[in-house]
Amino acid sequence: MNSKEPNTTSSFPSFPSIRWWSKETVAIVTGANKGIGYAMVKRLSELGVTVILTARDTARGLKAVETLKGLGLDVYFHCLDISNHASILEFASWFKCEFGKLDILVNNAAISYNEIHENSVEHADEVIQTNYYGPKSLIEALFPFFSRSLTTTRVLNLSSRLGLLNKVKNSKIKQTLLYEEQLSEDQIDKIVNLFIDDVKKGRWSSRGWPENWTDYAVSKLALNAYSKVLANRYQGRGLSVNCFCPGHTQTSMTHGTGNYTADAAAELGVNIALIPAKDLPTGKFFLRSSRGVYFNAYSKL
Repeated sequence: MNSKEPNTTSSFPSFPSIRWWSKETVAIVTGANKGIGYAMVKRLSELGVTVILTARDTARGLKAVETLKGLGLDVYFHCLDISNHASILEFASWFKCEFGKLDILVNNAAISYNEIHENSVEHADEVIQTNYYGPKSLIEALFPFFSRSLTTTRVLNLSSRLGLLNKVKNSKIKQTLLYEEQLSEDQIDKIVNLFIDDVKKGRWSSRGWPENWTDYAVSKLALNAYSKVLANRYQGRGLSVNCFCPGHTQTSMTHGTGNYTADAAAELGVNIALIPAKDLPTGKFFLRSSRGVYFNAYSKL
């Protein structure tokens, strides 16, 4: 395995030819009051999936749900701040009482405080907590409700090519992540802690971390690695865990710049989430290239 840009190409998943889902299929999308998350809720609901839209801001979340209901879509809402463990536990408790079974989890919520051409790590702690530990904690809290015995539960983590291993120049960190069959959550957490320590000591820029949007990139590097650990752990046991980089998309994080609309990104993400069980991969990183070609590669690349 090498650290070059992925060179394994495949046609990107098209709309499933087999409709395996129904109104009984339950999906959660985090950070979904706007952007790609909102568009994924809309698309899943249009296709007949029961969807729970979550957002940390209750007013904005409810407004998004009202807009969708105005389009004739039946969508549920619950407040969820994935950077807050108490909020995650409260959400899990509510979900257990209201639904009890989960088929699709889309971890979309994420933050970055940098402008497009900036690279500050002033908010590194918060970025790591939200983008890495948040999705990880949510998966752990909702795991008892994954319907693995009835159908394959799908976890789709929205990620970024900024978190690919070829962005890391530190050979020791890269070597640890390359051996993904032996990789553990504890090792990933140690790498994240090392980054935070480097930030606090003011030496992060010379330690071989990704050079662009460094705190965001490290958070996605960790999320990609964690996704692979989960995929390996539950291989063949009713759980599929994949990552998806939608490319440079027109969202609030990019201030509306980008090559793709949120709706276009959401359509591709939904196609991944709805792949029929017999064709559903796990441990993959789906990457949209600037050439309009789609890559299907392992997260460690």
